[in-house]
Amino acid sequence: MSSSVEPVEQMAIQQAQAPAPHGEQLLRDFSLGSAFSLAFAFISPIVALYSIFPLGIVQVGSTFWLGFPVALAGQLLVAAVFAMLVSLFPYEGSIYQWSRLLIGPRYGWFAGWIYIWALSSTIATVAISAAGFVVDLFDMSNRSPVRITVIALAIIAVTTLGNTLGRALLKRAVFLCISAEIIGSLGVGTLLLLSPQPHASQALIAGGAAASSAAVGGALRFFNAPFTLAVALCGWAFLGFESAGAIAEEVKDARRMAPRAILLSLLCVGLIVIYSAFTLVTAAPGGTVPASAADDPIRFILNQYLPRAAFKAVLVVFLTAFLACMLGIQATVSRVLWAYGRAGDLPLSMWLRRLHGVDRLPVNATVTIGIAAAMFCLLGLTNLYATILAFATAGFYIAFAFPLLAVSWWHVRGRWRRTPFDLGPLAAPTIYLAAAWITFETINISWPRSPQSPWYYNYAVPLMSALLILLGLIVRRYVQVRSGGAAAATSTENA
Repeated sequence: MSSSVEPVEQMAIQQAQAPAPHGEQLLRDFSLGSAFSLAFAFISPIVALYSIFPLGIVQVGSTFWLGFPVALAGQLLVAAVFAMLVSLFPYEGSIYQWSRLLIGPRYGWFAGWIYIWALSSTIATVAISAAGFVVDLFDMSNRSPVRITVIALAIIAVTTLGNTLGRALLKRAVFLCISAEIIGSLGVGTLLLLSPQPHASQALIAGGAAASSAAVGGALRFFNAPFTLAVALCGWAFLGFESAGAIAEEVKDARRMAPRAILLSLLCVGLIVIYSAFTLVTAAPGGTVPASAADDPIRFILNQYLPRAAFKAVLVVFLTAFLACMLGIQATVSRVLWAYGRAGDLPLSMWLRRLHGVDRLPVNATVTIGIAAAMFCLLGLTNLYATILAFATAGFYIAFAFPLLAVSWWHVRGRWRRTPFDLGPLAAPTIYLAAAWITFETINISWPRSPQSPWYYNYAVPLMSALLILLGLIVRRYVQVRSGGAAAATSTENA
């Protein structure tokens, strides 16, 4: 590492480790199992699959499930790089911290800024999906946007409260929810698989044809091919494994345990999702669903095989899994926001970085995220919600690109060094392949594929990114002015 860069990196590390006001420190109370459970709940096999299954089965058909192995392989590359990064920089905030320590405060600030908004919008989308299960569970005939929004807001309030009542409660809730995840995913999948299913071989054969048609032709044909669309949709399924790094300062022996939690959570969820997706696709009559069931194909498929009471029980399991996912997401993003507060990188930083109770939880940051998610929920009453939803997935990949491109740059310049968790000679190809994958998938997800939709939906990702960057510039400038120019001097030094 060059001597001209070392002092800057050291200063950033000292700032990352700076204590909260009044000597408060986060409790290092999460074990490998706790970190794994939180990341598992965040990714959530049930949420990962059932949130995108309706889109996949309707827009692509029975072959869409083949996009899951491709997306999983790409995300495992990313997870391997993140495992090395958290081993090198085991600080609260993951994406935000890694990016700022690799390149500088300004670069890291925008990485975390996009990440925060992506996670906040994701909480809202998961809450709205969970509200649909509540409506089905209680046989509510009225599925109006107002009712769905009110239920979603109530769910956000419950998970926000859950994230402020202590780590012991959070760990127990997540463990129970993971049990529901496994029962719901593997149990329902096995039940469907053991039923007479004549469509499995058809899905595999048709899937191979779809994949080959996507592999030839120009960029327009490639990105509009069914299999490429399937990979884009399946990209939503494997997000959140980095949450085990977002709580690194709360994990015992984080340099060794957090990397394991990142990789194990993604691998376990990925295998469960692929299995469940296959069983659902092959359970669909004729490998597809009728037009009348396009809005709710999962309910249509399950009703073919489950009696009413069993279907209701499955809905309870699904709802539990969605709540676990929201707990994991909110716990993660609240830690990122807290890390911003500790660094003085946002307005009201002194308030955001306060810790409360015996467990020293970032309650203020958690409540702030709950409010932000509720605001996104209210957009469900407008025509802008589809635009926010389209950005939610791509926002993750854009945020992921910051540390991946940064670590690639480090490696090119010969600054990369071995970490307690290291891939040895495989580190370099893994880093470059992960950066290439994340670039491809960001473009793939952002590709305008709906000419019948309004222009702002087709270009939601660049539109939302531009708006967030503009807002970020305003907020960061405000923070710099309020801090008397100290932040501006640091940014100039690292530009």
